[in-house]
Amino acid sequence: MNALATPQRPLDGITVVSLEHAIAAPFCTRQLADMGARVIKVERPGVGDFARGYDERVHGLSSHFVWTNRSKESLTLDVKNGEAWDILNSLLAQADVLVQNLAPGAAARLGLSFEALHADFPRLIVCDISGYGEDGPYHTKKAYDLLIQSEGGFLSTTGTPGPEGMAKAGCSIADIAAGMYAYSNILSALLLRERTGTGSHIDVSMLESLVEWMGYPMYYAFEGAEPPPRAGASHATIYPYGPFPTGDGQTVMLGLQNEREWQVFCEKVLQQPELAGDERFSANARRSAHRDELRSLIVQAFADMTADDVLARLDEAQIANAHVNDMHGVWAHPQLKARQRWASVGSPAGEIPALLPPGRNSTFAPQMEPVPALGEHSERILTELGYARDDIHRLKDHRVI
Repeated sequence: MNALATPQRPLDGITVVSLEHAIAAPFCTRQLADMGARVIKVERPGVGDFARGYDERVHGLSSHFVWTNRSKESLTLDVKNGEAWDILNSLLAQADVLVQNLAPGAAARLGLSFEALHADFPRLIVCDISGYGEDGPYHTKKAYDLLIQSEGGFLSTTGTPGPEGMAKAGCSIADIAAGMYAYSNILSALLLRERTGTGSHIDVSMLESLVEWMGYPMYYAFEGAEPPPRAGASHATIYPYGPFPTGDGQTVMLGLQNEREWQVFCEKVLQQPELAGDERFSANARRSAHRDELRSLIVQAFADMTADDVLARLDEAQIANAHVNDMHGVWAHPQLKARQRWASVGSPAGEIPALLPPGRNSTFAPQMEPVPALGEHSERILTELGYARDDIHRLKDHRVI
């Protein structure tokens, strides 16, 4: 069935109000919008989500902002102004979900905690996203992505050996983890509400989200065992598994998983079958222990070949491999093009390309609507709530919206 033939989406009819900034909450609510939810993004008048100002790389717009905010409506509202509360209460009365990632304790001080809202809005699902969660000794600490990468042990596993060798992830991995767990928890809460008729409170922390992803290195260091060493772009405990230079100045990525693949790698890729029986390399643990010696042999074997030659041998031997792409290579990736994974969305700067959300469903197409300008939908939303034009102009004059 053609996905475009059936416009109904899983979250059609669901309304989300979000007091959000930066990445974690906006990334969560963008996933909800992709699935058809109406997302009303509440922003500070005149300023907006501070991620709007991170850079100007997309025709003058912020790369972070265009990534996490398509298909949303922007309502400017000074939530600290008393007049804003009538507007916010009217929105929440019609909403299914409230998402917020304000500074620690800010939502509760504004009267937006689940406990404060539940009596008036019993079906409302409230999702709070924070660095460390709503309680515990760290609950008041500010948290940014890099700080959580540090607290969660991620930095101890990435980069190269030595005290100066640690390296952060090149994307906002802690924010993304928290955003995805918030998204999946909200979907679960919506399902639960269908059974119980009652909304629930979701408390998502960036720390817990990232630590969940650290399960392998944590168990590898179980009960005081030596943690996995930082190994750059190579695997810390499996070898050969990582990047290797080729004779044309390029780099290929390859990975071996078992002894059968090691045998084939020696025979068909290195064309040195005798290495398979070398005692230094006869099991993964030995190959990893002697990785410097083995790397020299592999680099020497690849020195007379281009990257395409090496990749062809690896493919013929059915050894897992990959190009080492930069961002330009990803934009032009032939697999994404062949699977028609690119769409375009509107924005204040015109049409921009956008990757369709992962997971191609046969029965619906994701919502791919414009990235909003600051306050673009304020008047329309207030009109829907019953405000007259004169009232809207007065609220603007008083900087409530």
